[in-house]
Amino acid sequence: MLSVVEASERILADIPRMSVERRPLLEALGQVLAETITAPNTIPPWTNSAMDGYAVIGSDILGASVASPVRLPVVETIAAGAFPSRALRAGETMRIMTGAPLPEGADTVIRVEDTDGGTNAVQIRDARDLRKNLRHRGEDISAGDVVLEPGMPLAAAQLGVLASVGAAEVGVYGRPRIGILGSGDELVDLDRFDEVVSGDKIVSSNSYTLHALVQNAGGIPVPLGIAPDEPGVLGDYIRRSAGCDMLITSAGISVGEFDHTRAVLTSLGAEMKFWKVRMRPGAPLGFGVLGRMPWIGLPGNPVSAMVTFELFVRPAIRKMLGYANLFRQSVKVELTEDVTIGAKLMHFLRAIISAEGNGRITARLTGPQGSGILTSMSLANALLVVPEDRQLSPAGSWLTAIPLTDDAAASARFEL
Repeated sequence: MLSVVEASERILADIPRMSVERRPLLEALGQVLAETITAPNTIPPWTNSAMDGYAVIGSDILGASVASPVRLPVVETIAAGAFPSRALRAGETMRIMTGAPLPEGADTVIRVEDTDGGTNAVQIRDARDLRKNLRHRGEDISAGDVVLEPGMPLAAAQLGVLASVGAAEVGVYGRPRIGILGSGDELVDLDRFDEVVSGDKIVSSNSYTLHALVQNAGGIPVPLGIAPDEPGVLGDYIRRSAGCDMLITSAGISVGEFDHTRAVLTSLGAEMKFWKVRMRPGAPLGFGVLGRMPWIGLPGNPVSAMVTFELFVRPAIRKMLGYANLFRQSVKVELTEDVTIGAKLMHFLRAIISAEGNGRITARLTGPQGSGILTSMSLANALLVVPEDRQLSPAGSWLTAIPLTDDAAASARFEL
């Protein structure tokens, strides 16, 4: 059996990036840039005011104070979007609004709070802003600058930069279509829930969790249905994945009498890479390539399917999307209870991690850790990683945890 790290490396080595497509700017949110963006313009295009106030020549207001204000005539008002009609001369001022171009000759904007707010003449009562409150031409971007490079995820700030340099559409890596196939005679979809109530069938919860996980990872879920435990019919369901960029299956990859997925894929021409990993939950994990399409076979147990998706499928989808950083950032956590494992396998336990307000992050288990207890996964915000040589980790000891959500270690208090 491969280690978790070895299995991850084997999978990612065979995962291609998606082809590049051009998208309107507002439709590119959450995708990864695939081209270099060079600015054709300078930002700001002119030196402008960072405050509502008065543009002055600094030497004219030296020593200004409440007790000894400097009085200057106001010769013009410059609104945002307007331009001054002439240069500023010594001994005068212009009212100026935030964002308006600074008149030639001025080197300071005095905020309106430090004046009497006059319109024809103004008293300046503080010189604390001498040569301040200016946004200088080109201080953000100069024409010809590379503003964004390939591999940059496009969030709100990046869309703002792209809009600023006129990029109405951009080249991004496409979103992969991920086929999702369940298997098992005992499983049904929600439209047959009456058979679940009667005790004859079980809901295929994996169909729903995997759909959501694919979508959250940035892929496009393609439901392929629930195949029965019949090799010929299973092959027909697998053929439905034609046109997908990746196929993920759940169940049917172990060594049971009715576990046909690997054999059927092999009969369809798939190259099998591996099907066992030294971990719990999730040891029966398969990986291969069918034609040019990667296949990842997840266990059927609901928790095992979700854990292995997080560790292996999510990074693969992120690579397809063009991300450079494929994995969540792990954190060190202090246990609040004893944690014991049985088998000498790397364990990934459902846990709740909490920020304690003093830089410490603590962890506790969600409860029983059976691989079929899906409610324990719904309570978890992290996976607690227990090395195979740590049979007992007592309360107060430290382990590594992998957050499952962006706010896993969020605090209820505002802290700096």
